[in-house]
Amino acid sequence: MIIFPAIDLYEGKAVRLYKGDYNNMTVYSHKPEEVALSFRKSGADHLHLVDLEGARDGSTPNIKTIKKIRNTTDAFIEIGGGIRNIDTVKTYIDVGVDRVILGTAAVKDREFLLSALKEYGDKIAVGVDIKDGKVAIKGWTEKSEYDGTHFCSDMQNIGVKTIICTDISRDGAMKGTNLQLYKSLKEQLSLNIIASGGVTDMTDIEKLTEIGVYGAIIGKAYYTGAIDIAKAVECAK
Repeated sequence: MIIFPAIDLYEGKAVRLYKGDYNNMTVYSHKPEEVALSFRKSGADHLHLVDLEGARDGSTPNIKTIKKIRNTTDAFIEIGGGIRNIDTVKTYIDVGVDRVILGTAAVKDREFLLSALKEYGDKIAVGVDIKDGKVAIKGWTEKSEYDGTHFCSDMQNIGVKTIICTDISRDGAMKGTNLQLYKSLKEQLSLNIIASGGVTDMTDIEKLTEIGVYGAIIGKAYYTGAIDIAKAVECAK
């Protein structure tokens, strides 16, 4: 299993939201590129970035910060947040991002998703953020009509290889991740499943490794000291 330490970006800073609430934000660093470098030095060779302003507004306000991170580390970088047209995908690929995550666009604009898959293949992943069983969109501010599991199956059927699945109710709450959700998805689908939201301690890492998911995103648990990245990377091997 691959460990993806997360850096959530807002106004050029590394921050965390509580359950996706923009009014409940903690700033962890004013230099996200230094956070990225520290992750790499701890043995993490993959990074998960989220442009929170982009997720909310559908723009790329943190592109300069992302370039700094790319220039600072040789880690594999995936990014999500407000990527709703092919020009934005190209912008990120051109600055050296390895994988682009489509969230709202995957739900609302199937034509764009299909064209992105055709042009960039495995460099495209889909973020499936689940709230009360439904897929949430627009920075988690709205719920769609799609059932989470059915949507994941649909993504597999059209050629998506990797999904980042977040149980919003667990995100940043430090109450443990939704192991049953990931076990169910792993059993039903052949997708690369990255678990996100509520990965709280080493027990979560151990159990997700046992389930056999492709990856796990570690966010708040690192920033609060609950998980040591080096130990998590070693455990996940």
